[in-house]
Amino acid sequence: MTIELTKGQIITNIRKKLDITRKEFSDALGLSLEEEKELKFWEMDKEEVPEKIYKKILAFPTEPPFVAPSMGNSRFTQIDLFAGIGGIRLGFQRHGGRTVFSSEWDKFSQKTYRINYGEIPAGDITQVDEKDIPDHDILLAGFPCQPFSQAGLKKGFEDARGTLFFSIAKILREKRPKAFMLENVKQLRGHDEGRTIKVILSILNELNYYVPEPEILNAYHFGVPQNRERIIIVGFNKDYLPADFVKFKYPKGCVDDSIKVGAIVENEVSDRFTISDKLYQGHLERKKGHEKKGNGFGFCLFNSNSKYTSTISARYYKDGSEALIEQNGKNPRMLTPRECARLQGFPEEFIIPVSNSQAYRQFGNSVCINVIDAVAESMIDYLGQYGIL
Repeated sequence: MTIELTKGQIITNIRKKLDITRKEFSDALGLSLEEEKELKFWEMDKEEVPEKIYKKILAFPTEPPFVAPSMGNSRFTQIDLFAGIGGIRLGFQRHGGRTVFSSEWDKFSQKTYRINYGEIPAGDITQVDEKDIPDHDILLAGFPCQPFSQAGLKKGFEDARGTLFFSIAKILREKRPKAFMLENVKQLRGHDEGRTIKVILSILNELNYYVPEPEILNAYHFGVPQNRERIIIVGFNKDYLPADFVKFKYPKGCVDDSIKVGAIVENEVSDRFTISDKLYQGHLERKKGHEKKGNGFGFCLFNSNSKYTSTISARYYKDGSEALIEQNGKNPRMLTPRECARLQGFPEEFIIPVSNSQAYRQFGNSVCINVIDAVAESMIDYLGQYGIL
């Protein structure tokens, strides 16, 4: 005899299959604060769930939408270091990349990664023996930058010891992938008075990689309405290149005046994203103070006709000051997590299974997939012209 489940049991089963909390599920569903409180009672069948919300719950995906292509359907293999929520992975996966290893220490990012890719990344990369990492064609890493403690460039490879970049260098030396792509904030160029980037490039050259001059690319030039500049460093294993190899060219992108913030704005947004009178007043007062000092700092207001927003960062969850959206007749509002995902080029199918605060952190820390997609295409074309891939 088949036992028919109650609505509450069905809701609970969906949430538990995802292995997320009620708070996370509520935010993922876009529930209001009142509805968030009701979720517990819906699961316990103590209150009737509204039909509109129940349909939304039933439609919520429980299978990962972006699993790696099978061996037969992939063009190359890749590893995803400092993976975050897999933005770099996704950009290369679109071109046939199959991820064979990933690493990310943050437990909330691991959750988002698991639910979208069907894999749980390894934790702290500094605790992973490079010999245990699978062979791969392309190494990918959006690594944090740290100052190097040694003076000068005298120790070469050893000069990176004690930094997170050292983990990347060890893997490159041990596994000798055909290429790599590293992403970082544009300030890496001037970090530690320019010394950090010099050490990095010196070590990559020491490891026998052709490393063209790093390029700063802006997300706005690649189809999203966000002014976001990031430095990209690519390299190609000289063991595979001919002696007369040509210079690699980064994708340039272009300015498209038709791109507007309105393209990423949701039609209906809960009032929970409208900032309070107290927060708005604080923004206004701080902006006045900055203006008196001649600074350009302060919160930034945008609307659907704006060309782009400012760069969203991991701190966005605190007060939304980087990018607030104007609203008629009321205070401005913060971007929703889905709008942040769109600003970063994430597809609509990407599941956001964490609280809004964590989602803001994750998208602020991530990459613009449109930029990575374009870099991946240029790299694969470059490797292809020499028959390397």
